[in-house]
Amino acid sequence: MTQLKTTFAGLSLNNPIIISSSSLTSSAEKNKKLELAGAGAIVLKSVFEEQIIMEAHYMATYGSPEGDDYLSTYVRSHALSEYIALIEQTKKLCTIPVIASINCFSSSEWTDFARTVEEAGADALEINILSLQTEKEYAHGDFERRHIDIMSNIKKQISIPVIIKLGSNLTNPIALINQLYANGANAVVLFNRFYQPDINIDTLTYTAGDVYSAPADLANGLRWTAIASAQVPQTDYAISGGVHDGKAIVKAILAGASAVELCSAVYQKGNPIIAEMTDEVAQWMDRKGYKSISEFKGSMNALSTGNSNPFERTQFMKYFSSKE
Repeated sequence: MTQLKTTFAGLSLNNPIIISSSSLTSSAEKNKKLELAGAGAIVLKSVFEEQIIMEAHYMATYGSPEGDDYLSTYVRSHALSEYIALIEQTKKLCTIPVIASINCFSSSEWTDFARTVEEAGADALEINILSLQTEKEYAHGDFERRHIDIMSNIKKQISIPVIIKLGSNLTNPIALINQLYANGANAVVLFNRFYQPDINIDTLTYTAGDVYSAPADLANGLRWTAIASAQVPQTDYAISGGVHDGKAIVKAILAGASAVELCSAVYQKGNPIIAEMTDEVAQWMDRKGYKSISEFKGSMNALSTGNSNPFERTQFMKYFSSKE
């Protein structure tokens, strides 16, 4: 009997599909429907530090430090109390792992909240540290150091697993992953998706680019998961971005991932795509004679490639060297 069970960040999942943080997971009722559709776990819609700060700044109209500080504290408290309610309500309805999510860029605000998340019943906490480094006087390594500081500060406060979801704008993800593991990270997700800006040349306005990922986006996650799972095998990995069918899940596991995070495919095709994907994985496993995920996980990561590592190749030598 084919088994799709997997373990990610110490959590037991019925299958490798995790619904990633988005409006898909913004209510307990939606989350229950995702569970019934076959999701292995869910990541709740994120609390955004940037949004809380912007709302507090927008409301700060008293003109005095005391009044502005009161409003800032109120906005933050209100946002976080709503989030705690989401965790508690989802845990009442769902039996699959429920992962809380914080999207932040500073370490000072989140240690107390992390404890509250754990007390509310979250099974794990995913931290998203997503920002662009554009300062002209930027000191190399500061951004990576911020990841480690935030993660280690939070890890000291809670006992539930801590998952780091990385952006793709890193010089050396492997070195950072190794340091995150050394400081207590239980798993890493590769990669977070940036907001895609665009310009409307008719109206001369800024607009949003393509919101959804495309199947081609999978390649970057495969590359770094295959390398990272070979060099830092002690931690768990999930791929996010470009997972649009069961074949992509198989590829992710072959590269060394324990799970995938799914979002765009569900938005585009609805909850039934979850069962379609798991069926496709099970059928592939049957054809190959695999009975469990662990039998083929990581079997095609960077350790399997020998001296000619396709994951570290940067040029299209094989394909374009003869073109004129």
